[in-house]
Amino acid sequence: MNRVFVCSCFGVTEEQVKSHAEAGACTPRQIASACKAGTDCGGCVRRIQALLGRGACPRRQLADQGAPVLADLPEAA
Repeated sequence: MNRVFVCSCFGVTEEQVKSHAEAGACTPRQIASACKAGTDCGGCVRRIQALLGRGACPRRQLADQGAPVLADLPEAA
């Protein structure tokens, strides 16, 4: 399996970021909460933004209502 690392500091792969995004993480800050990516040197934040894109967030409505949107995300490996 070809692993493309997004965050070298914490060993977070592109696939992990996409998985967290599919589970509801809509912003780099939410990705950071889920797996720490982007919280050390910050060099990967633009890449994370690019992976998240500008598409609709599946849980944006829940967030707008104040519901916890990241409660069921798997912890970083």
